[in-house]
Amino acid sequence: MKRWIIAVLIALLCAPFADAKPAKQPVKPAKKVQAGPGTRQAKAPAAKAEPCKAYIVMEALTGKVIEGENIHERRPPASVTKLMVALIVLEKLASGEVKLTDRITASEEASKIGGSQVYLKAGETFSLEEMMKAILVASGNDAAYAVAEHIAGSKDGFVKLMNEKAKALNMVDTEFRSVHGLPPSKGQEPDLTSANDLAVLSRELLKYPQLLQWTSLKTEPFRDGKFIMNNHNKLLTKMGGVDGLKTGYYAQTGFNVAATAVRNDVRLIVVVLGSPSASIRDSFAIEKFKKAFGQYKMLNVVKRGEVIDKNVILVDGKYPRMKGVAGANFAYPIPVDKKGTVQKEIVLPAKISGEIREGQRLGELIVKFDNEVIGKVDIVSPVYVPKANLFTRFIRRLGLNI
Repeated sequence: MKRWIIAVLIALLCAPFADAKPAKQPVKPAKKVQAGPGTRQAKAPAAKAEPCKAYIVMEALTGKVIEGENIHERRPPASVTKLMVALIVLEKLASGEVKLTDRITASEEASKIGGSQVYLKAGETFSLEEMMKAILVASGNDAAYAVAEHIAGSKDGFVKLMNEKAKALNMVDTEFRSVHGLPPSKGQEPDLTSANDLAVLSRELLKYPQLLQWTSLKTEPFRDGKFIMNNHNKLLTKMGGVDGLKTGYYAQTGFNVAATAVRNDVRLIVVVLGSPSASIRDSFAIEKFKKAFGQYKMLNVVKRGEVIDKNVILVDGKYPRMKGVAGANFAYPIPVDKKGTVQKEIVLPAKISGEIREGQRLGELIVKFDNEVIGKVDIVSPVYVPKANLFTRFIRRLGLNI
């Protein structure tokens, strides 16, 4: 009986708490999981580095622009400036004003030029050819200054020649203020040019085979072999067919190059300006070379000495008629995906009077691709043709063939 009464009392005492809800527990923040091997985490895509500020790809024979971006944007070329120094020197070599054996003496001013150099001492003397190798292989600022003083009498006088030549080549984006391309001193202005203008300059330089003999050198001894110059243009070893031209760099303008390469008789020029590193610049240039080489093939249209199949009447000649020959080779880069045709139009007079000299121009061969003129070649006489005797000439003028 007592046990039953105790049970009832316990039940009555616990009843008020039967529907009580448990206290709400605080929510703990989720524990962060550290990324480890095999753990995938979503990442914001990294911004892709810009390979350059400006570039151009040009076919060297015709000057056709194949590809480019910001080709007229004016930028400091740094040591690529020295290509204009090379052009001035090559022109003066061609005209006989200077010779490669000429001795160049370094001035006090030249010996104090910083940056890339061959460490000329005031009064030290080298041949013009040795100095040009120093300029184009070692990018010697001191050598460029010494050559400029020798040719023009002063640095300023040579800079004037550089700008005159730029104007003559219609390099409208260009203004040179130095002979070496170093960053300007306080209060001075930098050299300025564009990818387009440097391609134009490179194309002009390629008219002189001597240039590529210098720019294709990977290493070259200087000062009787006591100083070995290493070419700054590493494209020479990174890609087959590259044989020039010049690199340039300083912090404010980035890494620059004007380069040329040949493959299957097609020669291209690639200019890259404002790359963030030398390796990015070189990789970008190689990419553009390979792409363009894959797009073009060289078509040999006519060879020098090839007979042009059309007769010319020789009114006074010992022979009554003759066929001329092509005065030069003519080849043209054709897009590989272009299904066009090449037409040759022969332009010759029906008759020619007087004696005919060997090599005398008789007319021209006009070459067209898809009805667009792509070139002209002189048609010349392959032999000397003296005048016939008076009687023969008289008969011919009567319209009789003998």
